[in-house]
Amino acid sequence: MACCGDVPTLETLAAVSILREHLPELRIRVVNVVDLMRLQPHSEHPHGLPDNDFDELFTKGQAGNLRFPRLSMVDPPVDLSPHQPSQHHVRGYKEEGTITTPFDMTVLNDLDRFHLVMDAIDRLREPGTMGVYLKQQLKDKLIEHKQYIDKHGQDLPEIRNWKWTG
Repeated sequence: MACCGDVPTLETLAAVSILREHLPELRIRVVNVVDLMRLQPHSEHPHGLPDNDFDELFTKGQAGNLRFPRLSMVDPPVDLSPHQPSQHHVRGYKEEGTITTPFDMTVLNDLDRFHLVMDAIDRLREPGTMGVYLKQQLKDKLIEHKQYIDKHGQDLPEIRNWKWTG
């Protein structure tokens, strides 16, 4: 799983902690991207990674790694398609939402830990009974989250107080 930025990094780490707790046999790599231009091929940008270095980080041939096929939030826009983006699943802000809680903004944009875990489970070759059960638990957790913020106007305590322990 790859992430860039403070909120996506926090949610990615929270997703990884959920996956490690419930699916401990699953091997997970987290790549925190600081320089988005590193995701470009070296032939396209001086900071870009050569293809073999990119493949080493993002495990060529494995599904579920994140890669921006086009970074339109930078000027000029960055095209990352030469690195086989079809292998990668991308999440980013969709400008969805309204005035709500910080975590709810991630939920509305499918960037939250629960959606990330469910996406990871969907990409497993064989999610098994535990994967299917975990996915249902997370759907229930999203309902609990919505009910809680509607009633209390703030995120669940377990979200507000979450800390990386890995």
